[in-house]
Amino acid sequence: MDNATQKSMDNATQITESVLQDGYDLPVYGLDTGWFLYIHVPALCCIFVSLFCASAVLVVSFRSQTRPFFSWMRSERFVVYLTMCDVLFNITQSLGHLQMVITKDHVYPVQLCEFYSFFLEFIAPAQVLVTHVAAFNAFGLVFLQKKLEFGKYDWKLLVINFGVPFVLSASAALSGYYGPMGYGCQFDPIKGDVAQIFFSTVPMTMVLVTNVVLYVLTWWKIHTESKRIKTIHENEAQTLLASHKASKLMSLFVTAFFVQWWALGIVSVWHNFAVVPQQFITVLVMFTNLGGVLRGVVYIIIKRRTDRNYINKPLKSSSQMSADSGISNSTTNVSVIDTHI
Repeated sequence: MDNATQKSMDNATQITESVLQDGYDLPVYGLDTGWFLYIHVPALCCIFVSLFCASAVLVVSFRSQTRPFFSWMRSERFVVYLTMCDVLFNITQSLGHLQMVITKDHVYPVQLCEFYSFFLEFIAPAQVLVTHVAAFNAFGLVFLQKKLEFGKYDWKLLVINFGVPFVLSASAALSGYYGPMGYGCQFDPIKGDVAQIFFSTVPMTMVLVTNVVLYVLTWWKIHTESKRIKTIHENEAQTLLASHKASKLMSLFVTAFFVQWWALGIVSVWHNFAVVPQQFITVLVMFTNLGGVLRGVVYIIIKRRTDRNYINKPLKSSSQMSADSGISNSTTNVSVIDTHI
């Protein structure tokens, strides 16, 4: 390449950088290639199915209970927390995708796009953190025979898992990092490109890797201990079986996490090194918007298992019900009643 060509390319780069002020200066993703509707229509289909399933789970969850919410079993409360996130996430996503399909343009005004971005970057990380807690809880049950304590009314869980994402998302919004990203609203590819690495790429990668490690270790422990249960004392065997059942319930949330967020984890890293194919963007928007469906599957499995246990066991005392819900402050070894965590 001669000096003239190199100089021409440098000048073109400088002009491009000076013109691109934010994500609104970039074209709408897929509009020029004809792939636009192949991104947004599948996304909207998944969103509405997910929203229906999530709403149904919430209605059935509350109508099937006669006890106060914080006396519910821990796994049932996790379903509610995660499903409420799904409902809010799906509503926000549907508004953004619908506006883009109707206008064939970015989301306007900029304040609305920033609001959608703030909400999405608050709800999605909160959901990921709740699932992360479930992974740690499952790990602790099989390795330590102890459950994590969330405090009265789950205040520790709620403050950390929802408070931290709220503060971080608000900070990103106030710093002007949010805006249109071509096929939705999130981190602005011009103003928030670096911020996305620290707010999304690195945390998502760390959580994904950690959950994989915890998941593998948890099931390895369950597999190895299951082989020796028949050879140990009955009381110890019951304790191990109880911790295994409770851990398996918590692992369901981690499994749903993998299914929903695996594509985002790949794209978060991929886009920093190369252009992500449009076909994979379609895969991304479909899986990330199926949370309500996945939570519905988890809820059905949990209800079938817990209903089976209630049929096979006598009614519990109020102290046992409290232990099931995880409200008590005890950190003693897991007992048989903890199978309903």
